[in-house]
Amino acid sequence: MSGMTRRRLLGIGAGLSAMAVAGCGSNSGRPSTSSGSKPTLQQWYHQYGEAGTQQAVERYAKAYPDATVTIQWSPGDYDKKASTALLTDQGPDVFEYGNGPTIDMIKGNQVVELTDLLGDAKSDFNPALVERMTYQGKLYGIPQVVDMQLLVYRKSLLSAAGVQPPQTVDELLDAAKKLTTNKVKGLFVGNDGGVGVLGGPALWSAGLDYLTADNQFGFDDPAAVESLRKLREFWTAKVLLLGAPTDWSDPSAFTQGLTAMQFTGLWTLPAIEKALPGDYGVLPWPKLNATTGKPSVPIGAYGSCVNAKSKNVDAAKKYVKWLWVDQTDDQLDFAQSYGFHIPARKSLVEKADKLKSGPAADAAKLATENGHAQTPILWSPKAGSAYSDALNRIIRSGADPATEIKTVKSVTEAELKRITG
Repeated sequence: MSGMTRRRLLGIGAGLSAMAVAGCGSNSGRPSTSSGSKPTLQQWYHQYGEAGTQQAVERYAKAYPDATVTIQWSPGDYDKKASTALLTDQGPDVFEYGNGPTIDMIKGNQVVELTDLLGDAKSDFNPALVERMTYQGKLYGIPQVVDMQLLVYRKSLLSAAGVQPPQTVDELLDAAKKLTTNKVKGLFVGNDGGVGVLGGPALWSAGLDYLTADNQFGFDDPAAVESLRKLREFWTAKVLLLGAPTDWSDPSAFTQGLTAMQFTGLWTLPAIEKALPGDYGVLPWPKLNATTGKPSVPIGAYGSCVNAKSKNVDAAKKYVKWLWVDQTDDQLDFAQSYGFHIPARKSLVEKADKLKSGPAADAAKLATENGHAQTPILWSPKAGSAYSDALNRIIRSGADPATEIKTVKSVTEAELKRITG
């Protein structure tokens, strides 16, 4: 998928896309439900940016022996088109959705449970993404391919400044200070100072999460106060690159020497390798301090889902299993041949040539060992907006983190009551 698409999938930071209720495109009608002796299925994808991706998914569909599968390739606001189509009788049989279906789709009985499709392969899929697509023990999406955010750094600049790759947030701040000169800033986390991308990492670095394991508010905690206060310190220390020509999802600020370190995405590594061969490394967002938290990287994946209104639910489930569980060669092809992604399955990561050495191999290991789905399935858009607003006030205006957390907690608890009530 393109950088902008990945930015939509992985750059949501503190929130999730709301379920849309506007009209969808005119080309949304399902074809007839059978073609001769075979059922006919329609499968939807958003418009991936890399050349060859559309032809690949059409090739996979054509090779399926047990149904006639047609592909709809959807440019524009795919999330709106897909969520709206599910409210009608004209939606797809099979469709992809960012990080799996929303809680509204699940509780509204718009999607079909897919738990039985994984079988013995369940342990081979990235566990954080399987958990993200699961509600009350039931799986509703099959992870297709993994993208991730990570920290990149210039080896030569760190070496010249006598700086080791940072392992804690304090070390990262200290490194950013030492690396900042009149020409180069120490760190770039987006032109908003990290509001859009550091909401999750700030919590995970403190050993916390958006919600607890039993779905209670997860960060009314002194460690969260300290972690969010650190984000403000990066701002006030004048070590952050702000006002860059491109934002965090593009590597230009890093490759052009405007910053020594940048929080960005896996998809930028080919461009970085071309511009700075051998002179960069990758890191997770570090743990808060020597005794608190863990390093982390946000990960995301489109999940393959089945529409509950499909007239061929069993055939649609059988096709999803064939494509995203059984056809490992196609899964590897989809992840590696048309862009730069990590397969959703650990056994395929080991077979991915692009991930066998250098920073790419390090990134793949981070996704497996330190990957967090950006937000839990019950973290609602309204809670996300409240947290994003709080981050903006904390980082950019110096608001008190403890007070802001209380406000987010109030909104979140009301939302959890609404969702689970």
